[in-house]
Amino acid sequence: MRVSIETTSGLERRLSVGVPADRVDGAVDQRLREASRNVRLPGFRPGKVPMRVMKQRFGAGVRQEVLGEVISQTFQEAVQSENLRPAGQPKIEPKSFDAGKDIEYTAIFEIFPTVAVKEVAGFDVKKPVADVTEDDVNEIIEVFRKQQGSLETVERAAEEGDTVVIDFVGTRDGEAFEGGSGDDLSLELGSGRMIPGFEDGISGMSAGDKKSLDLTFPDDYQQEDLQGAAVQFDITVKEVKAMELAPLDEKLFASYGVEEGGEETFRAEVKKNMERELRNAVQNHVKQQVMDAIVEAHADLEIPSSLVGQEINVMRSQMFQQFGGQPNQNMDLQSILPDDMFKEQAERRVKLGLLLSEMIGKFDLQADSAKVRAMIEDIASTYQEPEEVVNYYYSENEQLAQIESRVLEDQIVDKVLEAASVAEETCSYQEALAAARPQQG
Repeated sequence: MRVSIETTSGLERRLSVGVPADRVDGAVDQRLREASRNVRLPGFRPGKVPMRVMKQRFGAGVRQEVLGEVISQTFQEAVQSENLRPAGQPKIEPKSFDAGKDIEYTAIFEIFPTVAVKEVAGFDVKKPVADVTEDDVNEIIEVFRKQQGSLETVERAAEEGDTVVIDFVGTRDGEAFEGGSGDDLSLELGSGRMIPGFEDGISGMSAGDKKSLDLTFPDDYQQEDLQGAAVQFDITVKEVKAMELAPLDEKLFASYGVEEGGEETFRAEVKKNMERELRNAVQNHVKQQVMDAIVEAHADLEIPSSLVGQEINVMRSQMFQQFGGQPNQNMDLQSILPDDMFKEQAERRVKLGLLLSEMIGKFDLQADSAKVRAMIEDIASTYQEPEEVVNYYYSENEQLAQIESRVLEDQIVDKVLEAASVAEETCSYQEALAAARPQQG
């Protein structure tokens, strides 16, 4: 086998491969001979079909199959002989695939970069410090009661938090505009669903009241022809409903997994879950800052575009499914969710993946079994049968490997944090959660 390699640009390589003809032709003949033992054709006894007939009937298909296998095998042999680490699948360009002649092809692909881990030090990390107070617990319990509550009609003026049923007609310069009208719309006042001033204008109205509101669409409104437009809405309130919170009773407790122990146990369980959420949020916030520092320290690291493309496809599919979509072969997801939506995040993920893998080797890290166990038990504690969940993770290699990977990332974070300046910032429970949320933009 003949092999030559050239660097076309950056991480891209062009591999030229020549394979002796008999490697393919011999394999084709062998496969046809084996197939002839079982082939049944009119006019021939079983197992007695001549090779010339086998080649006429099946030769082209068998050769195509063998060619694919030989290309795959010789490509792997070639990259191993050249000590290359391909990133992604190669693009194969045939040069000579004729029977009786040496097989020649080129494979164009990217390789993994050589990653030199740099020192990540001297960066600042902000760590929120908060406690879960009884007021925090009360707020969450009120949310639960609202979720399990019901809307009841009231005979009074609408207030923020109420739900009103309205008819409305929107006009611009006296003419109705598309999407500006509706009947029997249920709208929670204070939800921010409508343009500024709309919900505030309804506050104080009662069932049967009518009002005209002169409003202006925001300059960044999604419908371009309405951006900054002055409009008038004629509104009729048909019904005012107030939320009646669900009572603190056994039914409510059971709906959130507390079957025994009453309100005291329910509150304790809610607080425990909030403390877990707070702990994870703070940990993730710190981790995010460390990962940012790692990426920034390696800003010049070149990454394979093929891996970025793969990551974009994964992210695109995940987003589509997240919103209830079911992709099919006739659907062009790329036109619905273009690459640019994911490219920056995909590049970051690929770069971090390469860097973290290299750092695991540099720091000689192995997933701490005690930390793996603790993470699994923490996950399991949110289920009614924790021991079953623990056993599940330890019996499923793929699930266990994911936990071990997360633990290794945490161990890298701990290692890098040793060279950081960590400033603790006292704040409320809600402020800590807000600080940990991914920033949009």
